[in-house]
Amino acid sequence: MFTKILIANRGEIACRVILTARKMGIQTVAVYSDADKDARHVELADEAVHIGPAPSRDSYLQAEKIIAACKQTGAQAVHPGYGFLSENAGFAKRVEEEGIIFIGPKHYSIAAMGDKIESKKLAGAAGVNCIPGVNDAIETPEKAVEIAQGIGYPVMIKASAGGGGKGLRVAFNDKEAFEGFTSCRNEARNSFGDDRVFIEKFVEEPRHIEIQLIGDSQGNVIYLNERECSIQRRHQKVIEEAPSPFISDATRKAMGEQAVQLAKAVKYQSAGTVEFVVGKDQSFYFLEMNTRLQVEHPVTECITGLDLVELMIRVAAGEKLPLEQKDVQRNGWAMECRINAEDPFRNFLPSTGRLVRFQPPKQTMFASDTAHLMGVRVDTGVDDGGEIPMFYDSMIAKLIVHGKDRLDAIAKMREALNGFVIRGISSNLPFQAALLAHPKFVAGDFNTGFIAENYSQGFRAEDVPHADPDFLVALAAYVNRRMLGRAAGISGQLPGHGMTVGEEFVVIGLGATGHNTRQTALVTQYEAESGSSRIDTGASSYEICSAWHLGGARIRGTVNGQPFAAQIERGVGKNPLAIRVAHNGTRLDALVLSPRAAELHALMPYKAPPDMSRFVLSPMPGLLVEVAVQPGQKVQAGERVAVIEAMKMENVLFAVADGVVGKVLAAKGESLSVDQPIVEFA
Repeated sequence: MFTKILIANRGEIACRVILTARKMGIQTVAVYSDADKDARHVELADEAVHIGPAPSRDSYLQAEKIIAACKQTGAQAVHPGYGFLSENAGFAKRVEEEGIIFIGPKHYSIAAMGDKIESKKLAGAAGVNCIPGVNDAIETPEKAVEIAQGIGYPVMIKASAGGGGKGLRVAFNDKEAFEGFTSCRNEARNSFGDDRVFIEKFVEEPRHIEIQLIGDSQGNVIYLNERECSIQRRHQKVIEEAPSPFISDATRKAMGEQAVQLAKAVKYQSAGTVEFVVGKDQSFYFLEMNTRLQVEHPVTECITGLDLVELMIRVAAGEKLPLEQKDVQRNGWAMECRINAEDPFRNFLPSTGRLVRFQPPKQTMFASDTAHLMGVRVDTGVDDGGEIPMFYDSMIAKLIVHGKDRLDAIAKMREALNGFVIRGISSNLPFQAALLAHPKFVAGDFNTGFIAENYSQGFRAEDVPHADPDFLVALAAYVNRRMLGRAAGISGQLPGHGMTVGEEFVVIGLGATGHNTRQTALVTQYEAESGSSRIDTGASSYEICSAWHLGGARIRGTVNGQPFAAQIERGVGKNPLAIRVAHNGTRLDALVLSPRAAELHALMPYKAPPDMSRFVLSPMPGLLVEVAVQPGQKVQAGERVAVIEAMKMENVLFAVADGVVGKVLAAKGESLSVDQPIVEFA
């Protein structure tokens, strides 16, 4: 067994590998860029080596620097994690040539599965279902009908040069195939100057389901059940679960056996994943093979009780797999939510900066202990006060729960999201809460188009309706009463001038346009010592009991005897007296005032925010990589104005109306904050 390994990665996956290595008694070496010198993975590792500037192309993608760090520290093996160099066959080969062990598949297996066309040929030769189709150009509509009949309806008729939905038709019968071919060909000729058309099977209501594999150097390969990964946004996974609520045992077995056949065909060793698209009739077809550890591997660990990172290390050291296919378990239900640094209310734009507060829910399961525990696990690469840099992906953490069944897992996840405190940057926590509450998700009735279909206009606050909105009002009143009670009890107040607290409050919900909602909340019972209060909102009555300490960002307790977790923040927006209450993804920003103060507040004029329509503003923190206009230039609506880079993505800003550039207020290379003006129009 190795005595020291290097992790050629950063963030949560680097921390994840370190925890298992520590459990196995193996020393670890971290590598880091300028942006990560104070990162959590650097602190956790036994040693750390600096490998370059912040951009990944100058650091984490520098194979020679990684190899040099191995030699410098005496690391015998490299774990690549996921992303960066993890699926780079050239890197794996170079590592092997230097006498260092690559904790992953052999370079020839990576190369074989890295080419999309060749991998499908290999899959077909190995007896794996591939999407039926004809990739050669079809000349006549009659031939199109003949091919469609051979494939079986429905089919997708696609222009070779198609894009943006043009040159694409779905046909369910001969007539639609005949007409669709002609339409596609004409549309392709007119739009792209290329009238080549081909046909492949159309998978109805597709799901993205993947099979986890593990193989050793003795030729043994087993599959570790499946993961359901259909909840995706723009082809990026958002929620993963195991097992799938959709496929049958027979389909699971068939998919697993085909995945094993493919792995054996390329002499695969280590952990890997074969991804399939699965139709509504449970027909399944090969998509690709990921020759690395997947982001969502924890859900497989939960239901099987296996540590995949440990198995990877042991296989790389030449050990035989410690179990056979018959030994693989499927216990309970696991679910993972990817917690990302992005603002769901601003079209999921990246959000970078300092984590003023980072308080994950209490863990009861841990990455390095995969015994069959049911509870909550958090895999993360950040700490309270840490930085989310603009140079890498947006993931802050992975929140994983394990329950006795799917409904139990959903309930655990919703409770865990309620207790996940992130301040200083925006996160997708409200969006995750909305997905988990959606009736179709709860019923398991979804496919890869779920988010696009249900949130076609983006994500808005009204997409997270609360089952009991009066509870938020009552909780705001409860928190305010607790704060006033403490203030009234402070010693040293002048006799006759001490603070007195009434029991009737008006909760004013703060709207963005000055139109505020008002609701009376009457505290009919208040016990400071027990932390218990009864609040009457008119429509409902709530008995809230909590040991919450003032200033705490998270509040736990019971409401009418039922446990709850929520979040509290004071001084939100531009009002230092406002209280923010968040629960089940819904947020209430409110002032809690006495009836007289509420009367006076109603007389206060609303000050509208300044008109910024003449400015092009930065929608996110990021690096200004291009300013495409200059003062005096005439610009038309839709014309490119600037480009901002954040979290490995370029975001192009366009003019929304015709105009003339007055001033350029930011320079190329400048780091921008949210809503910082870049260009002013005259």
